[in-house]
Amino acid sequence: MEGLEEKLKSLSIVRRSCPEEPTYLLDVALQPAGLLAVCCSNFTVHLHNKDTLNLLGEYRGHSKPLCGVVFSHNSSDFLYSGSADGTVRGWDIRCPGTAAAQVFKSDPSHSFCSFDLNCSDTLLSAGTEQINDEDSFLVFWDVRKPGAGLLGVYSESHSDDVTQVRFHPQDKDRLASGSTDGLVNVFDLSRGAEEEALLATCNSDSSAGSVCWSGASYTQLLCLSHDEGLHLWDLGQLDTEEPLTIFSTSDARSLTLLTDGGGVDYLVGGRWLEDAQKLLVVGGMNSGDLHLMECDDGGLRLLRSLKGGHASTVRCFLWDAAGEALVTGGEDAQLLLWKPGGVELPSGKRESKKSESALKLKSRPHKKHGYQREKKAAGQDNE
Repeated sequence: MEGLEEKLKSLSIVRRSCPEEPTYLLDVALQPAGLLAVCCSNFTVHLHNKDTLNLLGEYRGHSKPLCGVVFSHNSSDFLYSGSADGTVRGWDIRCPGTAAAQVFKSDPSHSFCSFDLNCSDTLLSAGTEQINDEDSFLVFWDVRKPGAGLLGVYSESHSDDVTQVRFHPQDKDRLASGSTDGLVNVFDLSRGAEEEALLATCNSDSSAGSVCWSGASYTQLLCLSHDEGLHLWDLGQLDTEEPLTIFSTSDARSLTLLTDGGGVDYLVGGRWLEDAQKLLVVGGMNSGDLHLMECDDGGLRLLRSLKGGHASTVRCFLWDAAGEALVTGGEDAQLLLWKPGGVELPSGKRESKKSESALKLKSRPHKKHGYQREKKAAGQDNE
């Protein structure tokens, strides 16, 4: 079987989406049955065919920016989206354009900046923005009881915005959370109360942005910080005297990674590729070029550079192992499908479709937090 590296080296664009309305593409999720869900900066969720990228429908209902989208693991008919409007909504994808089939809420003061669904489709968790300059929360719902209210709340483990919650791919009770307080926490929810459930705390020494489970049996955690730091930890060493850190850099931009001796401008994210047993990290340039890298105890190693695709910052990606395809989306409003040996349709063209409203968003997701604090400080100065 052809190795991952060979597949990546032969990637080329086979499809580009053609959005009618300019909007940033913020997150993308894959349904094995053949659908892609994309959350957009205009508060909508778009549904695409994964092979043609044709738009099949959209969901409207959120009133503030979305913080992610995820398909049900065991039912191909359900899709969930979270938002800063304080709701996580469940959509029946057999009925595009209809109202949400489920709506999960917590306290009216809560604004969500992350959420996830566990692997058994029984539990939803969302992380809130900081409230009253000191409180931030992890909230939980039983997916099987959408009208029953909150199942529980953790309130002591983070002191700032909870920017990421990520359930373990195979353990329904294992949850990792990251925050702008710099901490990445790991919980065993089967233990109940927050103090007993907290298994480990890793410090990114910065504002934690995204968290990704990786490694054989998913015993490792990758954390990407908002200032482009990268940290890979081995949780299998928790009960030993060995260090948890496999690899760490406070700023990946300073590393010599590219063939021209330069570095990336930013990190998009990371994904553990189960079939290849490799941790894929994607970095990018402000011009829209992408760099696919492998991450292990030796650090970051360039596998392939992708040029001529996007015209601006890339916000999200996924690897479709079954289809042997890479999907990318970004601030140029384009959704791109890359395949080994593919030939792009003649109608495709690389151009930015940024709108005036889209430009009001910050160029990187994490800038939102600093921006809010600047506004708060300015307000205090004017008092």
